[in-house]
Amino acid sequence: MPNIQDILIDTFRKLLEQLTGFVPKLLGATILLIVGSIVSKLVSRILKTALEKSGFDRLGDKLNKIDVISRFGELKLSLIVSKVLQYFIMLVFITASTETLGMQVLTDMVASLVNLIPKLIASAILLFAGLMIADTLKNTVINLCNSFKIDSAKLLGNIVFFFFFVIALIASLKQAGIETSLLESSFNLIIGGVVLAFAIGYGFASRDVLTNILSNFYSKNKFKEGQVIEVNGVKGTIVSFDTTSLTLQTGETQTILPLNVLQKERIEVFTHDSKVESDL
Repeated sequence: MPNIQDILIDTFRKLLEQLTGFVPKLLGATILLIVGSIVSKLVSRILKTALEKSGFDRLGDKLNKIDVISRFGELKLSLIVSKVLQYFIMLVFITASTETLGMQVLTDMVASLVNLIPKLIASAILLFAGLMIADTLKNTVINLCNSFKIDSAKLLGNIVFFFFFVIALIASLKQAGIETSLLESSFNLIIGGVVLAFAIGYGFASRDVLTNILSNFYSKNKFKEGQVIEVNGVKGTIVSFDTTSLTLQTGETQTILPLNVLQKERIEVFTHDSKVESDL
């Protein structure tokens, strides 16, 4: 029969040996964590101050003007960059402390996070750049539509913004190592259906506007301000042209006609002592 006393003594001795060997490792890991916390916070504060003085937050001010970002509150890039660096440095020290403890599973997990951070940073930069490009294109489309007096300028601008934003989002997810095949397929189907429906609907809704715009190109060299013309029984002096309409001074009132009448109707152009019939 085994001696119970000897078994207990041997077990206690082995536990004591393991504890004696583990305490220095635990102390070293704790010191590494404390040093890492101090170093990461110090470096983060220095970087934040340097970025603020260099005007780095001006880029964040441009991003804050984008509707999608402004809904989530004010974005301060110097704070974000400094915090990312702080956590990165802290993860490096955590990796070193887990190696000191001999905990390989935790070491591998933290190391994978450390390796993922550069990808996430590149992904965020790509997404922010895509947002700025999408917002610039949106404003360009809105200004262009307004200059041509096309209805639904804001709607068209938002569609353009959404299109390029999703493209930037897919590219950033790929950069982060996330599978996006299903998202790409769904996006292509949605965009195809929306573009087709929009093209058909908007084409019917805006055909008169487009006709007027084209009439402007064909008629601007044939008519000029100051001429006296008669269209559809309305006689007056041409006061102004714009992209879609013609304004006639008819006595004490003004008559605004769509430009497409210049292509459809017979127009009488009056000279000083005669009139010329024009069937354009």
